[in-house]
Amino acid sequence: MDGSVHINRVAIVSEHASPIAALGSSDAGGQNVYVAAVANELASRGIEVVVYTRRDDPHAPERVVLGSGATVQYVDAGPPVHVARDALLPFMAEFGRQLARAWSEWRPDVVHAHYWMSGLASLDAGAQVGVPVVQTFHALGATKHRYQGSADTSPPERRWCEPALASSMAAVVATTEDELEELRAEGAQPRLTTVVPCGVDTARFAPVTPRPEPTGRVVTVGRLVERKGVDDLIRSLPKLPGARLIIAGGSTSSGDADARRLHAVAGCLDVSDRVDLIGPLDHEDVPRLLRSADVVACVPWYEPFGIVALEAMACGRPVVVSAVGGLRRLVVDHETGLHVPPRDPDRIASSIRKLLDDADLRERLGANGVRRAASYSWSRVTDLLLQLYIRVARDEAA
Repeated sequence: MDGSVHINRVAIVSEHASPIAALGSSDAGGQNVYVAAVANELASRGIEVVVYTRRDDPHAPERVVLGSGATVQYVDAGPPVHVARDALLPFMAEFGRQLARAWSEWRPDVVHAHYWMSGLASLDAGAQVGVPVVQTFHALGATKHRYQGSADTSPPERRWCEPALASSMAAVVATTEDELEELRAEGAQPRLTTVVPCGVDTARFAPVTPRPEPTGRVVTVGRLVERKGVDDLIRSLPKLPGARLIIAGGSTSSGDADARRLHAVAGCLDVSDRVDLIGPLDHEDVPRLLRSADVVACVPWYEPFGIVALEAMACGRPVVVSAVGGLRRLVVDHETGLHVPPRDPDRIASSIRKLLDDADLRERLGANGVRRAASYSWSRVTDLLLQLYIRVARDEAA
């Protein structure tokens, strides 16, 4: 690292994804994990870190200090209640004004915005106080629209905002090369780009010995929206007699539309007695659930990276994943897991059955996964981000 430039303060902006939200709850997933892990890792190195996220609870304190020393700062923008992520755009101007006000008093060396709406608010605020902004999108509207079509609920502005943001930021961080290719295809001309993968806490996500006896447990973790492929997992169960599907994520409310949809699918297929919807989990509870699985399934229609699959590999569990997005590169087919086409319950069932029926294959893929996951530590991810922050700060000062 360049010793002439020091990073002492980092602002992280994550408008809808709080680092302390329960995993799998509404709009909470891999981005929340990423933001929390990087904030904690930066703070553990003596850097002042503030994570700015929108207030969605009127009773939440103004700020929360994490064990690492990083601070989560709630920003008042829009009503202090949960608002669906795709309905937050009208509140981003106020979010940006609040950021500019905060940074005029506590000026960060670098801002790292996560998701496109965070980028909009951060770019405006950063320009007002003269702070460079780094952008990570986590998912792209063009990709989402391609896979969801008319079911895509993103604001129409997203499609043109993302390439414009990518061209305006001090730097763009992508989690895969595919993401950079997609941005450029949409007309983006970023000044500085780098690929930094997501990471995993290999101390917490680790295998246990001896392994419990197999029971046919298939586990999936994440949000329950249709594009995450949980419906397809349920549709695979009729061809998996004896298997039990444990689904972590979503809401525990009886009125939750996604949960109702999944219960209806299970009921139509007469597999309700083999489907357990256990609701959202705190992230510290995820390792135990993953380790309890014989197979971990991550079969979305598309996926920018795939943190759950990485965490499962770190726990020594074989994975079945859709061969889409970052999952294609993260999981090596027939070495750390099995690839299946998206939206194909028959292929999902045959791959899960192959693993459930072959203990040696499960153990081999699991052991290979542990070794592969070791190269994705959050410490390495943070090293790469710090190198970029220093370069951006140096360019800003030049």
